[in-house]
Amino acid sequence: MNFEIWITYVATVLLLMSTPGPSQLLMLSNAATNGLRRGLFTAAGDLTANLLQMLAAGLGLAALIATSATTLAVIKWLGVAYLVFLGVKQILKARIAAPGDAPRASRKTLWMQGFITSAANPKAVVFFAALFPLFIDGALLFWPQFAILSATYLTIDGLFLTAYGASASWLARRLQGPARLWLDRIGGSFMILAAVLLGLKSLRNAS
Repeated sequence: MNFEIWITYVATVLLLMSTPGPSQLLMLSNAATNGLRRGLFTAAGDLTANLLQMLAAGLGLAALIATSATTLAVIKWLGVAYLVFLGVKQILKARIAAPGDAPRASRKTLWMQGFITSAANPKAVVFFAALFPLFIDGALLFWPQFAILSATYLTIDGLFLTAYGASASWLARRLQGPARLWLDRIGGSFMILAAVLLGLKSLRNAS
């Protein structure tokens, strides 16, 4: 792959990620309440879903998913409902528990939250299927180029998520008492906001 094309691709991905989305908001919430090391399992779940979506795009499944409007709608709204449930649950736990006493979520739970939040946007398959061909040279082998584009995207996304998580974890360590209690509530609100963003995307795509 031409280096200039790769640099253009990197710039494009950076622009696309410049605005926080549902996965970034979830990472903020989980890293603030569970710490960065555990929060990274949320990022791992998100990246796992992204990888599967990329593979689906590379294998030519984009057209199938794009034509299955019912499947898209069901997956999206299940993801929305799941995030709302998590957000409300965290807000209620913050209200009844003493600050800092709430048990941390398991690594498996954090991974699953990240995975479901990303997988709730199955049109990502269509997005990757539309994005990658812009930077693939038809005269070269497809899969090596696909691997480079996929690895680059996952690396950039992982760095963004880690930066969000590190910032939230740093802030959480410096807040105590009532301030920490409000941080937990804000974290729950971030999850609900992530659900709202997913819902708005679904409604916008449906119109």
